[in-house]
Amino acid sequence: MGVLSSVMPPQDVALDADLCVVAPPTPYDPASGLGPTEARPVPPDARCPVCGMFPARSLDWAAQIIFEDGDAHFFDSPLSLFMYLQDIARYGPGRKPQQIVAQYVTDAGKPSVSPDGTAQKSRWIDARTAFYVHGSSAKGPMRAGNLPAFASREAAQEFAARRGGVVLTFDGINASLIASLSGRRTHDHQ
Repeated sequence: MGVLSSVMPPQDVALDADLCVVAPPTPYDPASGLGPTEARPVPPDARCPVCGMFPARSLDWAAQIIFEDGDAHFFDSPLSLFMYLQDIARYGPGRKPQQIVAQYVTDAGKPSVSPDGTAQKSRWIDARTAFYVHGSSAKGPMRAGNLPAFASREAAQEFAARRGGVVLTFDGINASLIASLSGRRTHDHQ
């Protein structure tokens, strides 16, 4: 018996064409020294509940939400965060929008490395007050259009002047914009 035959299902067993791994939330760790609603470092094993990617592999794009029970979900990009918020029942079964107490995105205007060559401790900004650039040449972790986030309108405008796009606020990002950026990458988590 070969190695693969010991882990592969028999050929007469049908598998769903669209197999999903539902990403579990990361529980709050009081020993972290962070408050329950403070932005947290992205765990290396955390998976995006929308696409299944590992957000720790794309820290320049990472986002997170924190629930009232202290659990957190980490996302590979602001776009995935918005997709989750648009359809929480689909991507977070049992969760409700009113359970979200904090949401953060990575500030694309802050370099990932300090002038002294060390990694920046935190680039997290409140997703609701961030400014996003839509239509730029920047490619997110999925190698497609995304929504780089900035702490200030000025930084977002400077980025848009260099890379193209328009500056939007959190409330300016609607379902049709999310659908156009997501490329209708949908699969059913139910």
